[in-house]
Amino acid sequence: MKKTKRILAIIGVILLVALYGSTLLFAFIDTSKSLGLFKASVALTILIPVLLYAYSLIYKLAKKQDNDKEN
Repeated sequence: MKKTKRILAIIGVILLVALYGSTLLFAFIDTSKSLGLFKASVALTILIPVLLYAYSLIYKLAKKQDNDKEN
């Protein structure tokens, strides 16, 4: 289980670094589509960590409730 968590954490870090890079890139590009891509990149940069935190919190709570039911 620890190995799976570590792999998922590394994937999450790579994804966030890619999002930060794309946000920076879209900020400097001056085309008609770059503003929309910049807005989407900023939104995902905020949304993805929030969702990952929420999923991990729900997982911990569900796991704790399962352990309480077994005891």
